[in-house]
Amino acid sequence: MSTQTTIDCPDCEGKAKRVSPLTVRALLREPFQSQIWDVAESCSESGCQPVAETPYRFCDSKDCDVVYFNVESGDSFDRSQLRVAVGTKESTGDRPLCYCFGHSVASMKCELQQTGVSHALEDIRAKMKDPGCRCETENPSGSCCLGSVAKGLELAKSELDMSDGEASTRSGPSNRGETVAKVGAVIAAIMASSCCWLPLVLIAVGVSGAGIASTLETWRYPMMAVTFGFLGAAFYFAYRPKKTADCCATEAVEDCCAPAAGRRFSMETLNKAMLWLVTAVTFAFLLFPSYVGVFLQDGDPAANNANLNRGFIKVEGMTCEGCSSVVAKAIRQVPGVLAVEVDYETGEAIVGSEICCPFPREEILDALDKAGYQGAILKEISAHPVDE
Repeated sequence: MSTQTTIDCPDCEGKAKRVSPLTVRALLREPFQSQIWDVAESCSESGCQPVAETPYRFCDSKDCDVVYFNVESGDSFDRSQLRVAVGTKESTGDRPLCYCFGHSVASMKCELQQTGVSHALEDIRAKMKDPGCRCETENPSGSCCLGSVAKGLELAKSELDMSDGEASTRSGPSNRGETVAKVGAVIAAIMASSCCWLPLVLIAVGVSGAGIASTLETWRYPMMAVTFGFLGAAFYFAYRPKKTADCCATEAVEDCCAPAAGRRFSMETLNKAMLWLVTAVTFAFLLFPSYVGVFLQDGDPAANNANLNRGFIKVEGMTCEGCSSVVAKAIRQVPGVLAVEVDYETGEAIVGSEICCPFPREEILDALDKAGYQGAILKEISAHPVDE
């Protein structure tokens, strides 16, 4: 009897590993189980141990139809005589590798396509502890599947890269499309609200924003439409039904794209969470013109002080609360102006100026024009004499 761990397969001359008769009997179809030899065991309080070397070997070569053979009798058993497919001997199809917890090359490819990562190895390691594995009677090799699964994962990655961009044409456009849609939605929202925030930024850095607000306002609604288009595309990519048949190698694989049981986190979950975060950021930008006034403190009630020369001005071209800040700053730069109060809702500004000099109407209108707005004096009121 041979005591070698490996021995050449008589069919393909490939290296074959020894395997327990228990494994061979468990994996063969019922009519062939009776042909398996038993190996004598010596039992004690510590358990049973074989007293003779197993004569059976397992051949995992893809180019060989033989799965098991007996080195003493010469008996051999091919794939058709097993009750399960031998994934390590297959080149296409499902190619099961973990027979206890249901992982295969096809399921890992599917998971890679859907999420960009496979958690098969982590799932197996976690489940090996509870409820435990049954490799001796479920896996044709009779041994732990982690090595085969690790190789299968690399094979799955290489096949996705080598099959004319299979990953690009299936998962890639979906993942990349979702990313592009998210980024596009945020950028479009920023552009849609730029008529409000950009003039503020330009003024803050000392650059004139003359006419820019009204120009950008004409693009606000088209950019809002683009924003909602990108968001719709992102939600489609994230929540569209996943077609198992599209990514699984065979119809026999059921729900191969589903996350492993007990796994609470996945890339798909993260992508959906990111999508909702992007949606919140997008709406924050879209609604910026509606709430920016809350953060601006440009109102100056002193502008309507009877002890100042006052001018009431109609301002055209303001598109949001942010514009009122731009208008107020432009008017304050006029010599002699002491206080300004701009009301975006009415489109009017009240300007208080020094009582020593005439109200600087022309200078104020010129400043508004340079800032990109049109102004018209509604009325002027001279200061009341100060009581002695």
